[in-house]
Formats: sequence, structure tokens, C-alpha cells
Amino acid sequence: MSQSEVITIMILFHYGAFKNMKHFYEHYVKEHLTREFPNTVSYNRFVELMQAAVLPMTLFLKTCCLGSCTGISFIDSTPIRVCKNKRIPRHKVFDGVAQRGKSTMGYFFGFKLHLVVNDKGEILNFVITPGNIDDREPLKDKRFIEKLRGKLYADKGYVSKTLTEILFVDGLHLITQIRNNMKNVLMEMKDKILLRKRSVIETINDELKNMCSIEHSRHRSFANFLTNMISALIAYSFFPKKPALKYEVVKTNQLTLF
Repeated sequence: MSQSEVITIMILFHYGAFKNMKHFYEHYVKEHLTREFPNTVSYNRFVELMQAAVLPMTLFLKTCCLGSCTGISFIDSTPIRVCKNKRIPRHKVFDGVAQRGKSTMGYFFGFKLHLVVNDKGEILNFVITPGNIDDREPLKDKRFIEKLRGKLYADKGYVSKTLTEILFVDGLHLITQIRNNMKNVLMEMKDKILLRKRSVIETINDELKNMCSIEHSRHRSFANFLTNMISALIAYSFFPKKPALKYEVVKTNQLTLF
């Protein structure tokens, strides 16, 4: 099989409603898609080819599937659990790679997926880190934010005066919610409204987990984890309908002084 066929099968798996890759390949691809994929191999061989396609899939995602910045961006991280908490002491696959972290849903063992999306629901950039990495760390990397401009909306986990000043110098205004022990700050009404619209990126995280299956405990290697993650992000980029904001700018002269 060619790499293009392997990548296509991986994207089809995440694009559909299947949850088990082996069942999808053996009982759907090899039985119902023989016309499209006449040179299918065994599942074990397909897994080897799948791991070898990590680099081409990453290049395809970075060059063809990411959106463009519109001046309104949202950032958030979501935990990617690789096993249940009670199985952490005897977990072997990601030993030394995955780390324990904490999210709003409690402690977990695995990784974090950091996403930046625009108001159209398109992914602008992403990074995968161990679970114990602070949410603000990716914003310190110039390569992660080089295509961002305008305003970036985030939750309370991104509160940092120093980071806000550094990003503002680079032309990016970081706007976050305030913690309970912080003093209130002046903010434009449109910024308050857009902060409440952070449900866009939270919905995207939910779709990636429940529809694209980026989170499960059946991985047998780190390369397998990466292929599953990248192919899921590619599949999401082809969704015809994405969570998005719909708004219109209306110019009036109601406040004009005579």
C-alpha cells in the first residue's frame, strides 16, 4: 500500500463513527472498500505502515489543513488520558513520556493538547506536551504564535502579567478572565462578550474526543499515539460544519455629537 492510501484510511476512520481501528480496517475497508483499496495488507503490516506515515501526515496537516488568523483567536488545552488513574503504577507504554497532570476534571496521566482556533472554528496551530506542563508554556514559543495577531482569548489558567506584556509587544493582545482573588479590571464590552464565547474551542475539544476519538487507552506505542492524534486533527479540518461565531459589525451615528 502507498502512503497516500494509508493516510486516507486513517482520515476515514476518524471522519466516521468507528471507535476501533482494527474492526474498521478488517470489517469495513477490506470488505466494502476493496475497489478503492485493492492492495490491502494484514492489519499488523498496516500498523507498521501507519507509523511510517507520521511525517507526511504532519506536513499535510501543517501546510494544507490549518486555517488563517482573522484577528480573533481562542486558546485552550485539553487533557489526553492514556490510561485510568488506578492503572498508572503498572502502565508501561508511555512510561517516561507521559506525565501526571491536573485539569478542571481532576488528576490524570497522559498528555495535553494545546489548540488555537479562530472564530470560524478552524485550527490555527497545535502542540502536544506532557500532562504536567503549564498551559502558558506554549505561548512562550515564538513558533507557536508566529501566525497569530489581534486578540487572543483564554481562561483563568493563562493569567500572567509578564506573559501579557511580552505578547502585547509582539502585536498579540492576550485577554483572560480574572480569578476570584483579583481586582476587577476595565474591559471593552465586545471583549467581555467574546470571553463568554470561548465555548467554541471547548466544543471543538469535545468533538475531537467524542467524534474523532483522539483519546483512548488502546495505544501500543508512542508513534501509534501520534498517528492517531494527527489523523484526527486532519479529519476535523474536513468537517463541513464547525463550531463558529456569527456576528456582524454595524456602524451607526447614534453617538455623534452636534
